[in-house]
Amino acid sequence: MNIMDFNVKKLAADAGTFLSRAVQFTEEKLGQAEKTELDAHLENLLSKAECTKIWTEKIMKQTEVLLQPNPNARIEEFVYEKLDRKAPSRINNPELLGQYMIDAGTEFGPGTAYGNALIKCGETQKRIGTADRELIQTSALNFLTPLRNFIEGDYKTIAKERKLLQNKRLDLDAAKTRLKKAKAAETRNSSEQELRITQSEFDRQAEITRLLLEGISSTHAHHLRCLNDFVEAQMTYYAQCYQYMLDLQKQLGSFPSNYLSNNNQTSVAPVPSVLPNAIGSSTMASTSGLVITSPSNLSDLKECSGSRKARVLYDYDAANSTELSLLADEVITVFSVVGMDSDWLMGERGNQKGKVPITYLELLN
Repeated sequence: MNIMDFNVKKLAADAGTFLSRAVQFTEEKLGQAEKTELDAHLENLLSKAECTKIWTEKIMKQTEVLLQPNPNARIEEFVYEKLDRKAPSRINNPELLGQYMIDAGTEFGPGTAYGNALIKCGETQKRIGTADRELIQTSALNFLTPLRNFIEGDYKTIAKERKLLQNKRLDLDAAKTRLKKAKAAETRNSSEQELRITQSEFDRQAEITRLLLEGISSTHAHHLRCLNDFVEAQMTYYAQCYQYMLDLQKQLGSFPSNYLSNNNQTSVAPVPSVLPNAIGSSTMASTSGLVITSPSNLSDLKECSGSRKARVLYDYDAANSTELSLLADEVITVFSVVGMDSDWLMGERGNQKGKVPITYLELLN
């Protein structure tokens, strides 16, 4: 027998098997043939696997949307992944907003109220953007990748073996049908032998499928660990963002009243009433003994003829001889002079005296 004859006979046998399965499947659907039912344990395992697959896909896809809301960016990343190439690095939204704020603040002037606040906000937004990038990378590695590996790996193997089990079951039931229809002794002997073979193959495939399906419990345990990693990554991200915004709020809240006002409407950022222990305790300790400059503080200073102590928030280089250069964290004496621009106070350090921008100061008790 040459190779061509062998291939022809194999194709004929495969076609006969396919036709037999199709006939059996159709007759079952029409209620004209009996169907071998799987045992309850195997049916439960199959149902659990299918449920796991469906919900894993939904969770995975929605997590991708959460981490990358831009659908075009997700498609691009998917294409690069399929091509086994690294997607180009792109600036994220917080980083872009931060850069715009910094550029605007630089244009308006770091020594102005609005310009200085924009720069501080921009720096914070860029830090949030960096934290956001770290969250995406960590979540993709520790959470999304294991879920995707299950869908594209383990479950595909389960689906393949499940399909084989279905075919073996159709072969078994077709053999049972032929045995029932056999009348001649020789035909019955042949059909009985075929039935024994198909029953053995069905039992073997059922065992293989069962062993694979029982691994779903291990999959759940693994995905639980991955879920904990995802929650930890989110916790780190939100804690970082909270701390960044808390620091920013302190910086903006330390500006005197005319730095917090816009169109003559004072707007003071609210202070959270409840802080996490890890953050709140350090914050309370660092602000004890200080009075953040408020509208009433500035009003008192402007109306009285006395002086107050103030801590310098940032370095400042004097633009001319009428101004006083400042160093961050030093304490100077400040007082108001009648007729002086509302954005400035008079500052003293020893024998040195000059105008200082109030946005760089924090009044002390």
